[in-house]
Amino acid sequence: MKLNIKAFALACGILWGVGLFALTWWIIAFDGITGEVTLIGRLYRGYTISPIGSLLGLVYGFCDAFIGGAILAWVYNVLATRFERKAL
Repeated sequence: MKLNIKAFALACGILWGVGLFALTWWIIAFDGITGEVTLIGRLYRGYTISPIGSLLGLVYGFCDAFIGGAILAWVYNVLATRFERKAL
C-alpha cells in the first residue's frame, strides 16, 4: 500500500500548524503574553508567546511539517515498494 504524498504532507502540515497555534493561545490564556524566546522560537525565527507569534507558528509549523510529511511519505513509498518486490 502506498501513501498519497500530497495528502499526507497536507495532513501533517495542518496538524502541526494548527496544533502550535492552539498551544500558543492555550499558554496565553493561562500565563499571558511573554516576549521571551522559547525553544520553538529558536527554531522558528520571530516566534514568541503572543498573538503575532501564534500566526508565525502557524505558518512556520505548516511549512515545516508539510515538507517533513512529504519526505516521510516518499521514503515510506520507496521502502514499501522495495519490500513488496522481495516478498513476491
